[in-house]
Amino acid sequence: MSFILFPILFAFTFLSSPVLSASDLILAKVDRRIDLTSQIVRITTSLKVQNTGSDVVSEILLSFPENQASNLAYLKATLGDGKGKSKPSSGVGLPVQVVRPKDVPPSLTIYSVSLPKGLGKGDSLTLDVLAVFTHSLQPFPEKINQADIQLLLFQESAHYLSPYAVKVQSLTVKLPDARIESYTKLENAKLQGSELKYGPYENLPPFSYLPIVIHFENNQPFAVAKELVQEIEISHWGNVQITEHYDIIHAGSQSKGEFSRLDYQTRPFLRGASAFRRLVAKLPPRAHSVYYRDEIGNISTSSLWGDSKKTELEIEPRYPMFGGWKTAFTIGYGLPLGDFLFGSDGKRFLNISFGAPINELVIDTLFVKVVLPEGSKDISVSVPFPVKQSEETKLSHLDIVGRPVVVLEKNNVVPEHNEHFQVYYKFNSLSMLREPLMLISGFFFLFLACIVYTHADISISKSSASYLAKLQLDEVQATIQQVHGIISRCLTAHDKLEMSLHDLSRTGDIQACKATRKSVDSLLKELSKELKQPLAILQSSPQAAQILPKVEELVTKERELQDKLLVKHSTVVDGYEKKSAGREIENRIASQQLKITALRREIDDLMDLIDEI
Repeated sequence: MSFILFPILFAFTFLSSPVLSASDLILAKVDRRIDLTSQIVRITTSLKVQNTGSDVVSEILLSFPENQASNLAYLKATLGDGKGKSKPSSGVGLPVQVVRPKDVPPSLTIYSVSLPKGLGKGDSLTLDVLAVFTHSLQPFPEKINQADIQLLLFQESAHYLSPYAVKVQSLTVKLPDARIESYTKLENAKLQGSELKYGPYENLPPFSYLPIVIHFENNQPFAVAKELVQEIEISHWGNVQITEHYDIIHAGSQSKGEFSRLDYQTRPFLRGASAFRRLVAKLPPRAHSVYYRDEIGNISTSSLWGDSKKTELEIEPRYPMFGGWKTAFTIGYGLPLGDFLFGSDGKRFLNISFGAPINELVIDTLFVKVVLPEGSKDISVSVPFPVKQSEETKLSHLDIVGRPVVVLEKNNVVPEHNEHFQVYYKFNSLSMLREPLMLISGFFFLFLACIVYTHADISISKSSASYLAKLQLDEVQATIQQVHGIISRCLTAHDKLEMSLHDLSRTGDIQACKATRKSVDSLLKELSKELKQPLAILQSSPQAAQILPKVEELVTKERELQDKLLVKHSTVVDGYEKKSAGREIENRIASQQLKITALRREIDDLMDLIDEI
């Protein structure tokens, strides 16, 4: 295991040099408790802080090494009662923010806890800190067979890493009820059942660090949602609909080798100890219309029970989840509107829990989408921790402009984030009548149209104005197709003229080029005569009034292109007859070529436009 410890030891070589000066405060007593009973590492620390300086201190600094700070999902600090009975998860959390003091290397992350009242000279207080980490337990070995148990490595310091001197400190590590492969044996280290204790250690200098490694068995579910999209849709007709889309992976030791379902079914706790078979979701009370399905359809291997205080949904995937295996499913349920929607100061607000209802689930990326009723305005959100916020619109049945959607995004979410948040908005109650009125109006006009249809004679007579107008329109369309075909033939002749110049540059045969020019001139004259009749028809027809300007513009552009091509052709042939250099000929026709290219593009666009009309 020495290769695993090396990066940590290397990261703390800076501790021998002087860094952050924090001599005014000392930690009279530090009690740490690390919970390793699940995939989430929870470290509860009780700090008794004393001010030995002369100045009033308004903040307390907490330090985390780089490997811990990168996996820190939740951090909360509260003032304790000094008796060790309070929990950091209870009470109002103090403001915590990342700070960067001078001379602190990048391998340390410093958090500042702001005190509600300055700590004066000689005063002391108790600070309870809860730090929650994800992806901190390393599978070792990383790959196991179906019948193997899951072993994990956890790395920590037996000494509390702090910028302050510590008088007395102790550490207790709570392990699952399973065997321990090995652990770092130090002075004052003791293993009692499933608890491993280090300390007490006295008179520790600032930034004291003593690495320890624990290798232990943990077969708890390592369910990680790579992405969870939770949609909360509010209906003022009495329901809040929750839809949660999960993309879950078993993030423990990866399974290798073949999977035997027979061995698993006969001895699941021996031939599948590292797999998890079910997950439990604690839904709000009075949840109804609960469903659990995936892409295939409804999954029947689930059970639901509850009472007035809670509703629990036990879900079982279609197959046992071994390390590295993935699954995707959807959970949906409805909630009574009156339990979660309230009114205050002329506004309505939704008060609902953030995060996922599944026990001990780690969420890498969480999207919470709150769909408000159409017509909601003055929208604001109150969340007890930082999140990315955006807005979008969702179109649903009978919507006109769509429903506003508040999107909250957060990474590295743990059960400690399951706190209530609020979405405030204004909504006119009369807007609730919009959809019923739309339905009534729709059915009314439908029946009215049916009555008119059954009583009206809508047959078309050949002498009627509409029939004659249709004939004229058909004639205009046929004439336009004729014009389109003539112009296409003209463009083909242009291409033939350009090809003759290409052959001239390749073979130098001037006579063949002139012969091509003569035949093209003759063809273009014939096409010009053919174009007169359809143009006259379009000019005399009122049905062609809309498209006639575009047709005339197309004919004009084609003639202009024809003139430019003939001039270019004459210039090139004349240059070859005079035996001018190729570069000189290209310079003479450069400006003409630009105009030809632009005209050809305009003609193509006009032909496409005429086709669309």
